[in-house]
Amino acid sequence: MSSNRKSQIENQKSNATLFPMTALTAAIMVRSLEQALAEAAIAAENGADLIELRIDGFTDDLKQLATLVQRCPLPCIITCRSAEEGGEFDGDEQTRIAALEHAAIGPRQPAYIDLELATHQRSANLRQKIALIVQHDDQQRPVDTRLILSAHDFRGRPNDLLQKFEAMAKTPHCRIIKVAWLARSLRDNIEAFELIEQRCKPTIALCMGEFGLPSRVLAKKFDALLTFAAVKDGLGTAIGQPTIHELKKLYRWDAIQRDTKVYGVIGDPVGHSRSPHIHNAGFTATGYNGVYLPLRIPPEYEHFKATAGAWLDYKPLDFRGASVTIPHKHNLLKFVKECGGEVEQLSDRIGAANTLAVREDGSLYACNTDYAAALDVVCAKMEIAREQLRGKRVFVFGAGGVGRAVVAGYSHYGAQIRLSDIDAARVAQLAEEFAGPQYQVKPAASADLRSEPADIIINCSPLGMHPHEQSCAIEQWPDWAGENTVVFDMVYNPLLTRLLREAAARGCATVSGLEMFLHQAAAQFKLWTNLPAPLDVFRKAMG
Repeated sequence: MSSNRKSQIENQKSNATLFPMTALTAAIMVRSLEQALAEAAIAAENGADLIELRIDGFTDDLKQLATLVQRCPLPCIITCRSAEEGGEFDGDEQTRIAALEHAAIGPRQPAYIDLELATHQRSANLRQKIALIVQHDDQQRPVDTRLILSAHDFRGRPNDLLQKFEAMAKTPHCRIIKVAWLARSLRDNIEAFELIEQRCKPTIALCMGEFGLPSRVLAKKFDALLTFAAVKDGLGTAIGQPTIHELKKLYRWDAIQRDTKVYGVIGDPVGHSRSPHIHNAGFTATGYNGVYLPLRIPPEYEHFKATAGAWLDYKPLDFRGASVTIPHKHNLLKFVKECGGEVEQLSDRIGAANTLAVREDGSLYACNTDYAAALDVVCAKMEIAREQLRGKRVFVFGAGGVGRAVVAGYSHYGAQIRLSDIDAARVAQLAEEFAGPQYQVKPAASADLRSEPADIIINCSPLGMHPHEQSCAIEQWPDWAGENTVVFDMVYNPLLTRLLREAAARGCATVSGLEMFLHQAAAQFKLWTNLPAPLDVFRKAMG
């Protein structure tokens, strides 16, 4: 074995001794000594392992830097990030190096100093000064501080990413490699994971922005040296940083292991989804080894195919399934068919699926839990079996994806459907698709509801959804609506819509969109885990 390789292995062992697992690192922009120490105390109390002290704008009072390191409640990284790599420091290099030197020469040394590769390569004099304060094979005095060499790109993946990575790997004084770039899509995360996996030195590889969240949450799964988190909302030092609370409580940081299975909700947009809250809470309650993430994929099929394909092909990721929402429910069907997977028969009839599962043999399965949940929550309210829906009169508002699922499910069990939507052509098309002796689906206008009684009224449209809470599918209630009528609103933000309030005032039985949401999620949970979903935990997680 070469002496260089032996040195690399010793470096890894040295860093592993300091942090045997991926360190949850609180990133703090230092504005004052008191502010930084107060935030560091909060970070330590909330479960951080390490503090990054960003001294970009705190280089004027050098005496306070050693005090900052000395009083920090956790081991720390000292970083003075240059403006050219997204930081706030725009002074001369001598001032910056002087600040790093003063932070490192106090009675307590920082665990790490982070310096940009570009800066390190630019000046032999600077490299010599840095060498005096960091750990390396030729160091003449006891030094615990390790050098992180880093490269950042806030525009996208740099063309020379791999060259920079290799340059850091070959730099003798570099103990840790760090690369971070603005993710263009979820596929960028795969490259970050591959860089960590292929490391010859401890590595930090992070994707910034909304698309980069998986690289931050799953850093522990791939044994990255650390991941960064904000102390609380609004205090992050890079775009896309989750908070410590989000990593620990929402994304199950402490439970993530090498073999943790990955799930998510695919949509565009997807940041508002509550699905991560309920499924991660469910994993915790049942002890299931999984984590669930928001996964934004742009609407075009090409994006869906490329991203889902890449995530499924990268076996170390253990990507085992997803909830799929607007605008990808049809894309999921097409993708699974192209991959030779199985599509649930009624989902195929609906033309939309909302659930992807990867079976033990690696094959794909797509189904639709929307229609099943829409059936079950109403049947539970009416205290009947699905088969007893035959002949029931159902008036449906909305002929979109969820409306299709409702029409397919209810007509499959023999209900008589009248369908209304602002898009008359869409209604006509859906009614035509479900024409025939087995199905009874007829176009209708909302005004028809006043003269033609219904046993069940279902709102599948966005009417009444935040921020348009005052809109309502029914503007003029029919006289016949009362205690023998079930009104089901699929909107769950707000939980109590105008439609449900007015229905309850008339004595109707009501079903909220929350119940629909929980039951469709419960069916997904059971499919993925083979465990019954903890519905009470789901409800609590919804807040």
